[in-house]
Amino acid sequence: MDLDPALTALRPLGGYFALRTVADAPRAPSGPLPTLAQTYDRTAPDGSPDPLDLRVRKVAAALRAPEARVAASVAHLGLAARLWSAALGCAVLYGRIPDLDPRLLRWDADAGAPDDLWLTEVRPLPGDTATLVDVVLHGHLEPLAAALRVRHRLATGLLWGNAASALAGAARELDRWARAHGRTDTGARTRSLTAGLFAHPLLRGTGTLTGGAFRRRSCCLYYRVPGGGVCGDCCFTRPPTA
Repeated sequence: MDLDPALTALRPLGGYFALRTVADAPRAPSGPLPTLAQTYDRTAPDGSPDPLDLRVRKVAAALRAPEARVAASVAHLGLAARLWSAALGCAVLYGRIPDLDPRLLRWDADAGAPDDLWLTEVRPLPGDTATLVDVVLHGHLEPLAAALRVRHRLATGLLWGNAASALAGAARELDRWARAHGRTDTGARTRSLTAGLFAHPLLRGTGTLTGGAFRRRSCCLYYRVPGGGVCGDCCFTRPPTA
């Protein structure tokens, strides 16, 4: 199935999966939103705030996070979930993915959740594991992790644990949708691609994937948010105490 210019097959899956594209011209950004490439490299348009810092501050205010690194981890998890969801959703439903080159993806860091992404050109690529690795892991999550390590001193293990959690969450949502709609082929392809991605060295040691359940070996720090508790895939069974 060929990609359509509006990636309409993603829309029934929900906001974490859907991508705005050039086909959504009436809803296209009115201003010069930075690309994710500019975000990672800190080369946002002159006069614009640093998008990553803006996002972290926004998350911190919304969650009343006690320190910036907690908000940075949660912001990272949200953006990773958007990238995995869109890419994996296309790979499963179309058998192909759009090129998500960071230079083609514009990001409104000041929007609400889920993160608002706009793909300026739909270029089809193969929907296999190797392409997903190149496009998402190497194209986005490595430079995003590097940027956050410099800005907020987040541990490498935490960041790759977040990436793994985001992938597992996207896969669970796809599998749930497939079951609800009797799409056994979609569920099987989701599980196959997800298993292949978790076999990659960057994700292999992040936790244990059992069916659709994932138990990570690191913590995203969400428990430090007032009333946050622990996530379903956290390495802790209860919030740590001081």
